[in-house]
Amino acid sequence: MMLGSPAERALTAIELARDGRFVDVHGLFAQQLRPMVSPEALRAAWDAEIARLGPVSSVGTPVTEPGPQNMVVVKVLLTCERGALAVVATLTAAGQLAGIQLAAPSAAVPAAPWVPADYVSTDHFEEEEVSLGSGPLAVRGTFSTPKLGERGPGIVLLAGSGPSDRDETIGRNKPLKDLAWGLASRGVAVLRFDKVTFAHPGAVKADLGFTVADEYIPHATAALRILSSHTAVDHRRVFLGGHSLGATIAPRVAAAGPSIAGLALLAAGAQPLHWAAVRQVRYLASLNPGTFVASQPVIDTMTEQAERVDSAGLSLSTPPSELPFGTPPAYWLDLRTYQPAEVAANLGKPVLILHGGRDYQVTVDDDLAIWQRALDGRPDVTIRVYPADNHLFFPGSGPSTPAEYEPVQHMDPQVVSDLADWLKGRAA
Repeated sequence: MMLGSPAERALTAIELARDGRFVDVHGLFAQQLRPMVSPEALRAAWDAEIARLGPVSSVGTPVTEPGPQNMVVVKVLLTCERGALAVVATLTAAGQLAGIQLAAPSAAVPAAPWVPADYVSTDHFEEEEVSLGSGPLAVRGTFSTPKLGERGPGIVLLAGSGPSDRDETIGRNKPLKDLAWGLASRGVAVLRFDKVTFAHPGAVKADLGFTVADEYIPHATAALRILSSHTAVDHRRVFLGGHSLGATIAPRVAAAGPSIAGLALLAAGAQPLHWAAVRQVRYLASLNPGTFVASQPVIDTMTEQAERVDSAGLSLSTPPSELPFGTPPAYWLDLRTYQPAEVAANLGKPVLILHGGRDYQVTVDDDLAIWQRALDGRPDVTIRVYPADNHLFFPGSGPSTPAEYEPVQHMDPQVVSDLADWLKGRAA
């Protein structure tokens, strides 16, 4: 068991790396994440940077900040003989490593306060806190309502995978807050909420029967009811939207909840989640030829876990350690049969699908193609691809990487504008 502050634990990981003790660095990771990283891959990534920059000559003072999903981020600047780099370590509430990144020196700078995008007009809307659900698993949300004096369209936004807050906070960025405030500035009421996995992680972890339906449907349904009954919203123009896994699950929520006017899906996955995870790891490994071979054991392990999800032998007694992300079998038993594009097609509702052309997490070839086949020929389906955008709809260039998510930035204004126009253009 590690002792000390998150900063001390991050410094321990750095010292172990400097000493070449990557088996010990691997041991600092949370148990369920260890199959997704290997000592060999850690060594290869470190050695590649040290070969480029030279030996570490000094270690800077750690910067500790709140991280996503109830975690802590520690950023440390390392000065080397021929340059510098930042080590960005993400630690769980229990003090275990959830991730470690070697980034540009600028990543070690303390985060600046979040500020709205230029396309936001805060004097055009107001916000109120709402409670969704009842009992110990109730969650909090934010209702953004335009100051129009007339009823208009409204949308509930579902965040992506993991224990995400209502803003989908990722480092210094808040893509769902960008979207909510951008839409509200343009006359669309928006309700977004903390996921139950963010608000009540202990209760979720203790429930071995927890499924993706439990993760989204109860609170999304409650949000739709609140939205449709609000005086600022035309109840005939209530929409459901989502990003990433939230977009993937939106058709299932719509099928189980109150009637909606349509679906707005941003970076919606269609390939099974367990195989999408394998594809992502392969992609990230391919970005650095020097670490690709070292990453192969991790790819092999994740492939075996994905195959176990698809196997006839998967049951409620399958150990979570044998499955992707250490997630219990009930979750995979429920999710593996879900076909989001087919469910969306059967709803018979208008659909808007927005996709980043540089998205490596949900790709044009592997995911968007499935949506296109399922919804082909539908005049009420609109699909738009933004060639420069990544998974968070942040514009950029070149191959997309996780390091792109670190700098302060905002969601593509064209995405916000196109979604607002589509919502407002739907006839009552």
